[in-house]
Amino acid sequence: MQVSQLAFDRATAERLEAAYRSRDVVRRRELVYAALDARPGERIVDVGCGPGFFVEELLDRVGPGGAVTGVDRSAEMLAVAAARIEGRPNGSLLEGEAAAVPVADGAFDAAVCVQVLEYVADVDSALAELFRVVRPGGRAVVWDVDWSTVSWHSADPGRMERALAAWDGHLAHPALPRTLSARLGRAGFRDVVARGHAFVSLDLSPDAYIGAVFPLVDSYVRESAAFPAAEAAAWAREQRRLSERGEFFFACIQCCFTAVKPSA
Repeated sequence: MQVSQLAFDRATAERLEAAYRSRDVVRRRELVYAALDARPGERIVDVGCGPGFFVEELLDRVGPGGAVTGVDRSAEMLAVAAARIEGRPNGSLLEGEAAAVPVADGAFDAAVCVQVLEYVADVDSALAELFRVVRPGGRAVVWDVDWSTVSWHSADPGRMERALAAWDGHLAHPALPRTLSARLGRAGFRDVVARGHAFVSLDLSPDAYIGAVFPLVDSYVRESAAFPAAEAAAWAREQRRLSERGEFFFACIQCCFTAVKPSA
């Protein structure tokens, strides 16, 4: 399948940094931290670290005796992350792919990978890398969105369906959580647990998950060859009006998977 994905350039990095500060995305990070249970002195890798929020905040959790490494394919994202962790000697950043993490085997106590694998064509290779880089007895937390669970109100359901289909074009795997448990098992992980978290919004507030990412969605669908520009503009205009009138509704399920690498 040919996927025209988001370009993770400087403009996208700035939009994502703003989204990462929103109430719902802060809530999501707290859910990830609860699942990861980072401890003082641990070494943790964030695969697909983006603007570096997880790296910065995990440094506080592992303390001066621990270390956190962020890995991302985008030099622009890494530049934003570098500014965020400047002066933190136990934080480091590496340019690399999820399917080829540039670190030694068993280098970390835990790995976290949040809303990254849905963009990766070869998910199984990426999971094999997570398995490789954590030590025996180490653990992984993987979080992705099942975009097929989206419930989004519109007075024109057909147009909404076309908009969502266009948005799906930015992903390699729009419904990845459906297969993640089995994939983690094939990668060698055990004790796989999945938990679903609903993100629901009644408006396009920037603090809501959909409000935070709506500028990205709007920009992408407007440029999609699968969705005419005039129709995309009408779709976005309707959503803003529904929000203003108190008639907006959006919901989706995001899934958090935890898994353990068996001890040697």
